[in-house]
Amino acid sequence: MSGKLFIVGTPIGNLDDISKRALDTLNIVDFITCEDTRVTIKLLNHFGIKKRLVSYHEFSPEEKEDRIIQELKNGKKIALVSDAGMPLISDPGYELVRRCLKEGIEVTVIPGPCAFVCALVISGQNTQNFVFEGFLPKNKRAKKEKLESLKFEKRTMIFYEAPHKLLDTLSQMAAVFGEDREISIVKEITKVHESVMITTLREAIDFFEKTSPKGEYVLVVRGFEENAKEKNKKFDVESIKKRLKEKIAQGLTKKEAVKIVAEELKVAKNIVYKIALEIEDFSKKE
Repeated sequence: MSGKLFIVGTPIGNLDDISKRALDTLNIVDFITCEDTRVTIKLLNHFGIKKRLVSYHEFSPEEKEDRIIQELKNGKKIALVSDAGMPLISDPGYELVRRCLKEGIEVTVIPGPCAFVCALVISGQNTQNFVFEGFLPKNKRAKKEKLESLKFEKRTMIFYEAPHKLLDTLSQMAAVFGEDREISIVKEITKVHESVMITTLREAIDFFEKTSPKGEYVLVVRGFEENAKEKNKKFDVESIKKRLKEKIAQGLTKKEAVKIVAEELKVAKNIVYKIALEIEDFSKKE
């Protein structure tokens, strides 16, 4: 008879945020899989829970996942936790959950705190439509490309960032989104020094150039909005079409042509793309 995998949310700072159901679950399972045993043991010791811990993180070999699956098939009850918050959110684990579901092993969730959700609701930014991006790529070029892909994202954007990378990230965001883009910088959620700063990217850069970042940050960035001048602007459609044709004639792909023309004419990329579709045979270009 198969066992059961419990995905258990744990506190993100304040230990009082753990639920009774989470504590009950950690007490009844056969063992607990976690990112870092040194972190999770502190949580268990605080609540007087004695359980075997098995590390499971992004660098774990596939054989370890196989062993966990086998233990579940043998009837074991296993809890999956992260260092803080909800497992799988910017953390490994979805492969394990996917395998369990495909192999008929029961999976259930014990809800708990989630840093990006908490940050969003106290950010003062639009909560109706948002996109969670987690940590940006470490590679500088990949990081820039990721931000470029979000330049005209209209939904509120949420990112995680470490203190030693904060200033660089704010600078790259300002270069791509514009220095006047509004941002809420949420720090140390649920902890003693929890704070929210609503500002612009330029002002945030100025602040952190003088004040060394400390703690864990969630960046909640206002989505792209056309200002009144841009909304009422009458675009020269024929001029845009002409520039697009020139770019294609130079050997650029459809995607490249749209991006470059949008940047050159300072017109939203989605508008240039719609105009591009009106050009005969343009849609066939790769």
